[in-house]
Amino acid sequence: MQPQNNNLHVFRILFIIKGILSLLLSLLPVIYFFIGTWMLTSQVQTDQHAGLAGGIMMVVGGFIFLFLLALGIVTILAGKYIGEHKRYTFVLVVAILNCLTGILGILLGIFSIIELNKPEVKELFAKNRV
Repeated sequence: MQPQNNNLHVFRILFIIKGILSLLLSLLPVIYFFIGTWMLTSQVQTDQHAGLAGGIMMVVGGFIFLFLLALGIVTILAGKYIGEHKRYTFVLVVAILNCLTGILGILLGIFSIIELNKPEVKELFAKNRV
């Protein structure tokens, strides 16, 4: 068995860690959702602008929560697929999506895109194509 000249095992671990961090980070927008709910249902609602602000906070908090939750799940799945050397396109798309999420996501995305575009890595994924 010849040694692997790629870093896919490292990227598998990094994708799983990034996915878990995204799932944990998705809990922060829930605070905005609950503050918005409180603003809509409490005494603050007597002010029309507070009710509008509460509704906006609920929508934005809910949207960011769902985005980070979905991103965390697909990032963990991409880490799983990297370990299995399957679903090249899915892993590449998730790497691109991670470029939208701060410095950690940008670094992980760029370096994984570079690694995934190496010919030997493409061949490795092509062997396991289902």
